[in-house]
Amino acid sequence: MNKLKTQLLDELRNIEGVEDGHSPVAGGTALFYRGREFAHFHNDNELDLRLTKSVIAAEGLTHPSGSVHHPTRSMSSPWIEFRFTTPKDIAHVAKLVKLAEAKL
Repeated sequence: MNKLKTQLLDELRNIEGVEDGHSPVAGGTALFYRGREFAHFHNDNELDLRLTKSVIAAEGLTHPSGSVHHPTRSMSSPWIEFRFTTPKDIAHVAKLVKLAEAKL
């Protein structure tokens, strides 16, 4: 596991009710809020997060181009992929996970 993924998981474990474990859907590491999966890692630098359509719109987020895992995902999907490559990205993703958790 790379350093940034480890940092992100450490940050997210501080959110009450959030746990990480094995994803029965994606097969890798997933995040659960009170037992319900709301995010999973595609690799060590990409998180697929269920934010809801309203949060995605309110935050002005767009689905990444060139998605390997979900190239045909609808723009109105409540799920969105985030790639992280810097510590600043980790803070942004952690903020979004907190928003997702609040909607569950």
